[in-house]
Amino acid sequence: MVITRGFTGRGRAGRDPRLPPGQYDAGDDWPVLHAEATPSIDTATWTFTIDGLVDTPTTWTWDQIHALPGDRYEGAIHCVTTWSKFGMRFDGVSVDTLLDVTGVRDDAAYVMARSHTGYTTNLPIEDVVDGRAWVVWDVNGAPLDDIHGGPARLLVPHLYFWKSAKWVSGLKFMAEDQQGFWERNGYHDHGDPWLEQRYQGD
Repeated sequence: MVITRGFTGRGRAGRDPRLPPGQYDAGDDWPVLHAEATPSIDTATWTFTIDGLVDTPTTWTWDQIHALPGDRYEGAIHCVTTWSKFGMRFDGVSVDTLLDVTGVRDDAAYVMARSHTGYTTNLPIEDVVDGRAWVVWDVNGAPLDDIHGGPARLLVPHLYFWKSAKWVSGLKFMAEDQQGFWERNGYHDHGDPWLEQRYQGD
């Protein structure tokens, strides 16, 4: 697989200070980029599992996860392909709420997010706790479309958006870091847009 640095954004006069370096404001557009075919996942069979280094591994059905206290994120998202989008409103459940059920062992330091398609992406545990990550199913008041990761995706908005795994199926808590799909193919292990951590070595 070839990783390209050829994505370029549209120039803007009077740069918006909300934009991380190298990003442009996508406005009303929400570009769609992914490395696999878009699945259609029936909520009747959808599940989400937290396992690995947790006290109580747990799997939720669609109805069960919706019965948990809801939470909302309002703000921006940033894609490694240089677009950013402001004024987003996502509804779902905080990862903190899910971890209230499962607990987390003291030796857990990393998380592997996985999708129903087999996609994976890795994160330090600090990036999914303390109000920094959600499992979301509504965006701007409507159900999340399949092409944007519906019926539910992970949302980690302070990192580049490939870390917000589409069609999410679970989180595995681990003692040691393991690279996910894009990380094995040249993308940065962390992905902080304000530090332009796009590719390995950035």
